[in-house]
Amino acid sequence: MAGATSALRSGSVVVVTGIQGAGKSTVAELLASRLPRSAHVRGDAFRRAVVRGRVEMTPTADEEALRQLHLRYELGAMVADRYGASGFTAVYQDIIVGDELAATVERIRSRPLYVVVLAPRAEVSGRRAEDRDKVSGYGDWTPDALDALLRATPRIGLWLDSSDQQPNETVDEIVQRAEEARVD
Repeated sequence: MAGATSALRSGSVVVVTGIQGAGKSTVAELLASRLPRSAHVRGDAFRRAVVRGRVEMTPTADEEALRQLHLRYELGAMVADRYGASGFTAVYQDIIVGDELAATVERIRSRPLYVVVLAPRAEVSGRRAEDRDKVSGYGDWTPDALDALLRATPRIGLWLDSSDQQPNETVDEIVQRAEEARVD
């Protein structure tokens, strides 16, 4: 499979985004595992790193919640860049929607840069989120509300409706269509 992943070469960054339950963590981990030198940068790790004083993102987020979200995105981009500069393919995964996706693309300096937006149907994401043990900081959001934010996001990179795919099938499609995900 090395030839198939040659477009996603060492030193590049792949941003994998989508709403809660879209399959970001699973797909990012599987994609990273297919690459010869890779790192999986989990944006949620930066949210969870705040032990005291964390403010979760909610539909009525205040200024502090937004400040912490931007910090999280800045840290994710910085870490992905550092892995890229060190010769790894960084697969950076987080919920990045709306204008924040374009801002994140601007923050990341490593090239080539790829953006993959996992966009399964809202009911599929909702069912996937309910079926897992993972507890997130997005409890006040409904799948429909998050999906509406996603659908209003500028069309950057490769958008995949992964509703009817298994994670390996989604990764296969990302690998096959990597040049469509390229944003530089």
